[in-house]
Amino acid sequence: MTKAYKPVVLAVQKLTVALVSTGQDIISDISFQLREGEVLGLVGESGSGKTTLSSALLGYTRHGAQITDGSVYLDEQDILKLGDQALRKIRGAKMSHVAQDPGTALNPALRIGRQLEELLEIHQPALTSTERKQKIGKILSEVGLENGKDFLKRYPHQLSGGQQQRILLALAFLLEPRLIILDEPTTALDVTTQTLVLNIIRRLCREYRVAAIYVSHDLTVVKEIADRVIVLYAGRIAEDADLENLFKAPRHPYTQGLLNAIPDIAIRRELLPIEGHAPAPANRPQGCAFAERCAFSSEICQQQTPPLIQSSEDLQAHYVACHHSEQATFIKPEHYVNDIQLFDEKQDHHLLKVEHLNAWYGHQQILFDVSLSLQKGECLALVGESGSGKTTLSRSLVGLNQQVDGQLYWEDQILPFQSGKRSLKQRHQIQYIFQNPYKALNPAHTIGQTLGKVAQHFFSSSKAQAHQQILAVLKQVSLPAHVQDLYPRDLSGGERQRVAIARALLCQPEILICDEITSALDVSVQASILKLLQQLQKQGLTLLFVTHNLGVVRAIADRVAVLKNGHIVEYGDTDQVLSHAKHRYTQKLLAHAPSLFRAENQYELN
Repeated sequence: MTKAYKPVVLAVQKLTVALVSTGQDIISDISFQLREGEVLGLVGESGSGKTTLSSALLGYTRHGAQITDGSVYLDEQDILKLGDQALRKIRGAKMSHVAQDPGTALNPALRIGRQLEELLEIHQPALTSTERKQKIGKILSEVGLENGKDFLKRYPHQLSGGQQQRILLALAFLLEPRLIILDEPTTALDVTTQTLVLNIIRRLCREYRVAAIYVSHDLTVVKEIADRVIVLYAGRIAEDADLENLFKAPRHPYTQGLLNAIPDIAIRRELLPIEGHAPAPANRPQGCAFAERCAFSSEICQQQTPPLIQSSEDLQAHYVACHHSEQATFIKPEHYVNDIQLFDEKQDHHLLKVEHLNAWYGHQQILFDVSLSLQKGECLALVGESGSGKTTLSRSLVGLNQQVDGQLYWEDQILPFQSGKRSLKQRHQIQYIFQNPYKALNPAHTIGQTLGKVAQHFFSSSKAQAHQQILAVLKQVSLPAHVQDLYPRDLSGGERQRVAIARALLCQPEILICDEITSALDVSVQASILKLLQQLQKQGLTLLFVTHNLGVVRAIADRVAVLKNGHIVEYGDTDQVLSHAKHRYTQKLLAHAPSLFRAENQYELN
């Protein structure tokens, strides 16, 4: 009996996008099909071409680029042959896009209800006012939002991040399009909100028979939602397979490298970053672009670009572009015991200790009777949903929160909560690393100028001394000396985060507070940053790591504190808390955390 296939919604053939100035390809020879209700995961590091490809599927190219070859058929109509006016009619009606940052995608000057009404007025002008209200009410209900007048009168800034993201989903599905492209829509969300959003996307795609492309660098999230996965590298498809085959038996060394770099909540294992960087379009070598980073590289890899061919061992369609795919066997990572010492909470000596901390924003209390401690050389993870108080607590410890009471001790001495009341030495001892390194670094200053100001300000160093300190700290974070001559815009996200760490290390701190510093990074870059932090920890540095990624917690933390609504609800050894959680809230976080390797129902709610 012939298997019944759903209709093809999207057919891409030999799609190529190149730079106008040089003619260098950004993406090359991309071909695939997508069917009704199917979700395709599109993964790869920064620079792999994910954004360029997803934009081209909508008929867009960034400034300085152009589509030079290929076709994009949406329901058998090549959208690349349409004029601007015809494309505008299709976008929104037959094709939708969900952006990564809803704060910038939603119009801040328009109420939520008005933004939904406006979309219907433009694309479905024949609808009556009553019909528009019915459609809006239906889609809001389907994305889990209320439909009352008070809610529709809110502006985007009056909604939480999860609510904003669900409004974007409502806008995307409102016109019942044929294709939706989702660009990392859950990157900044906590695990429970992320699960909610993923479930909504999966359900609506099936109900509305929408074909979807989910763009992400996080394979653990892709595993939760996709039916198939395409792995991009240097603008080409490296691997294309159904979900089960890709995760059980990845055939391309690059895919295997991505899987080995991912921290996972189920097992504590060594993270293995992929050494090197993906080549930019102007620097892509002859032959296989991954050859210089690949353990299987041989002479043929240097000379010939591997074609994308079907793997002979797989009954399902599994395509690989690798000369040595038959040799590249994937070994499932095993659990290991971290060689960093696990600390005994019963010890009396603490580097930093906070007792009965309460904190407010205006008249609203955020933290309630919080007590915890940090011992020298340990990593304490602080986890919880958005709004739980993680950032308020970390900012209180560094001295950036004014409305605080309680007791804070540095070893045996009282440490003021206000930074202005601390001595220069005390301010050196605790350094804060922000989530977004690009916003935290002055774009008008070179890296050398940024680091030099710190060295001269804190230590009154001469220029010669400052230069030597900068070279030493750049070496400590594995950056070459020439980085000091570059601007933040010249660096990758991982390199910028290393600069932010280097700036903090210049102050010779005892404690680093890391606030979601890996949430926006590629998995390989994330692995390299986490490995760096582990090395610094072995040298005696103490870490407070704020995150919503429980896989990262399993990989690097000695102990973990779980915050809920400003209260610490669980606190203890990492492996004990993550493997045998006592509090129902912790169990809920664990149940919602995506994982590649955990057993079915490993984190069921009690």
